[in-house]
Amino acid sequence: MSDTFEVVRSVTIAAPAATIHALLDDFQAWTRWSPWEDVDPALERTYSGADAGVGAIYEWSGNRKAGQGRMEITEDVPGERVVIALDFLKPFKSSNTTIFELSEDGGSTTVTWRMVGPKTLMNKVMGIFVSMDKMIGPSFEKGLAQLSAAATA
Repeated sequence: MSDTFEVVRSVTIAAPAATIHALLDDFQAWTRWSPWEDVDPALERTYSGADAGVGAIYEWSGNRKAGQGRMEITEDVPGERVVIALDFLKPFKSSNTTIFELSEDGGSTTVTWRMVGPKTLMNKVMGIFVSMDKMIGPSFEKGLAQLSAAATA
């Protein structure tokens, strides 16, 4: 059994990479497309650091479903890539890396959303019943559909 997990989903969006990139590297724009926005209507959000790009920080705290955590953009290549350090604090602790890769071709952009991280004891126990891919993949699919809608609105 591997000590790491990876969840990957991709979609092609009829919009330029720059438009999509602007929705990814500015955490305040995530309210327009994130698949977790409707999990807790009373979610508390804090933005700090840079307004966008490397050093931008987003922290949240919510109900049991939303949990508590922190994201920080650690790499940002305009129109190509955004890398985020993702730390969950509640309901369980874990540290993962989220990567958005953009590839523009003829006015459309393929967006690949990837999350990688170590399999914690909790991941391994839950993995007996359901894989990380099955737990997180549908949220990535919803988010990519909502990102597409936001980018083409």
